[in-house]
Amino acid sequence: MAVPKKHKEGAPASVKCAVITISDSRTAQTDESGKLIRDLFQKSGHSVLFTAVVKDEPKAILDAVEQASWTCEAIVTNGGTGLSNRDVTIPTLFPTFERILPGFGELFRSLSYASIGSAAMLSGAVAGVYHGRLVFCVPGSPDASRLAMEKLILPELGHAIGVMQR
Repeated sequence: MAVPKKHKEGAPASVKCAVITISDSRTAQTDESGKLIRDLFQKSGHSVLFTAVVKDEPKAILDAVEQASWTCEAIVTNGGTGLSNRDVTIPTLFPTFERILPGFGELFRSLSYASIGSAAMLSGAVAGVYHGRLVFCVPGSPDASRLAMEKLILPELGHAIGVMQR
């Protein structure tokens, strides 16, 4: 069931976005998920004003999100959401969120379950608001990034930002 059209009236058609890849192994040249997310934003009419590839280190993650928040309305991080000791995206960002959007993680895991089964419960995907900016933390795999973008983030991005700007 779609959101009634009137709920999306006045929503910005273009949102200023950031893409932050969190990985100890990927580089700007090998960052398939980050490139995918950037391409999907741009194909949907949004602008990508900030990109970064940072290590799975709390300070690097916080610094990148803080810097992105200066110019961007929405930030998508990819990577570092799993159970490995090096996966520190969620424990780093979650405590900084002013608001949490529990539905994002719930829906992401539900959609993931349909394609990967019970392994979906291992995802720490989460969304929240950081300094008035909408932040989505998604797993680093290209398939997970595509799922989050196409099924959840892009269909509601303008609407969510419009609501936040009221």
